[in-house]
Amino acid sequence: MPPQRGRSSYSRGVQNSRTEWAGHEPGQGGYRRLLWALFLAGVATFSQLYSPQGLLPLISGDLGISASSAALSISAATLGLALGVIPWSYAGDRWGRLRSMGWAVLIACLCSLAATLAPQFDLLLALRFLEGAALGGVPALAIAYLSEEVHARWSAVAAGTYIAGTTLGGLAGRLVAAPIGELTHWRIGMLSVTLMAVVCAVGFLLLAPPSRRFTRGRSSFSEAISALTGNLRSPRLLAIYAQGMLLMGGFVAMYNFLGFHLTEEPFLLPLSVISLVFVAYLAGTWSSPVAGRLAVRHGRGTVLLASIALMIIGVLITLLPHLVAILAGTVLFTGAFFGAHSVASGWAGTAARAGRAQSSSLYNLGYYGGSSLFGWLGGVFLAEHGWAGTVLMTVGLAVIAGVLALVLLRGTGMEQPSQTPDRSA
Repeated sequence: MPPQRGRSSYSRGVQNSRTEWAGHEPGQGGYRRLLWALFLAGVATFSQLYSPQGLLPLISGDLGISASSAALSISAATLGLALGVIPWSYAGDRWGRLRSMGWAVLIACLCSLAATLAPQFDLLLALRFLEGAALGGVPALAIAYLSEEVHARWSAVAAGTYIAGTTLGGLAGRLVAAPIGELTHWRIGMLSVTLMAVVCAVGFLLLAPPSRRFTRGRSSFSEAISALTGNLRSPRLLAIYAQGMLLMGGFVAMYNFLGFHLTEEPFLLPLSVISLVFVAYLAGTWSSPVAGRLAVRHGRGTVLLASIALMIIGVLITLLPHLVAILAGTVLFTGAFFGAHSVASGWAGTAARAGRAQSSSLYNLGYYGGSSLFGWLGGVFLAEHGWAGTVLMTVGLAVIAGVLALVLLRGTGMEQPSQTPDRSA
C-alpha cells in the first residue's frame, strides 16, 4: 500500500500546482502564442463576416438585384452570428472554449468557401447565414478563454490584442475583397478573403495553447434560461441592449450603401477607391479608449448621449455634395459610433442582474440583430428616397437610442467606468 500512497501524494501535488497556476504572463512563450492565436482568430472571423460589404454594387449589378437585396448577404451572416452567440457560449461551457472556437472557425471557412461557389443567390444567403452562425463562436468565447488562461493583471492587454484583430479583420475583409472583385469578379474577391481567413484559422489552431484553467459548466437548461430572462426583466438593461441594436443598425446601413452613393453622380468613383473609405473605420481605434476615460470623469450616460449627438452630426454632413465633406462626416460618424458602443457594451456587463456573460450575450444579440435588420432596411430607404433616405433612417435610429438613454439611463446610479469593447463592426 505505501507505493499507492506515494502516487496519490504525487497526484495531489500536481493537482495543487495546477490550481496555483495563475495564468500566462508577458515574457512567457504561452502568453505570446495566445495573443497571436486570438489576433488571428479575430482576423479570420471578421474578415469573412464583412467581406461582401465593399462588393455590394458589383453583386447588385451582376445578379440584377436591388441594393437592399444585395445587402442581405451581410444581413444573413450577421443574423446567423446574432443567433449563434448564445448557443456557442453554452457549448464553450460544456466542451471547452478552445475546442469550440476551433470548430467555429473551421466550419465558418467551409461555409464561406461554399458561398463563393453558390450558383443561386438564395443558396448564397443560406450559406452566409450558416457561416455567421459558426462565426458566433469566436466573439462568444474569446474573452472567456483569455480571461481563464491569462493572468488577471494582463487580461485587459490580451483582450486589446484580440480586439485589434477584430478591427483589422473587419477592415481587411473590406479592403481586400473590393479591389480584387473589381479587377476580376465579386466571387473572386470573396474567395480571396476566405483563403486569407483559412490561413489565419490554421495559425490560430497551431498557436493557441491548451486550456489549463477551464472548468466544465454544469448548469441546466432551465438555469441558463433563467439567467437570460432575469436580465430581460430590467427596463434599464433593455435600454442598453437597444443602444447596440439601434446604433449598430444605422452604422452598418451607412457603410452598406455609401458605396452606391459614391458610384453615382456627381462622384462616379470606382470601387477600388471607394473601399478606401473603410479606413475611416480606424477612427474607432482612437475613440473607444477616449470614450472610456471620459466616462470615468463624466459618467456613462453623458458620454453615451454626446456620442449619439456626434453620430447624428456626422451622418448629416454626408448629405453635402462634396467628397471631402462626406469623408469628414464618415470619420466623425464612425468615431462617435465606436465611442457609444464602448460605453454601452461595457455597461451591459456591469449592470447585469442575472449573470454578466448572459447580459453581454444579449447585448451582442441586439447588436448583430440590429445590423441584420437595419442593414437591409437602409437599402429600402435608399431605393425610395436616395442617399438622403438612408441618412434619415440612421438619424431616426440614433434619436430613438438617445431618447431611451435620456429617459432610462441618465441618473440611474449605474454610470460606472466602461469596459473595453469588441470593435468588430
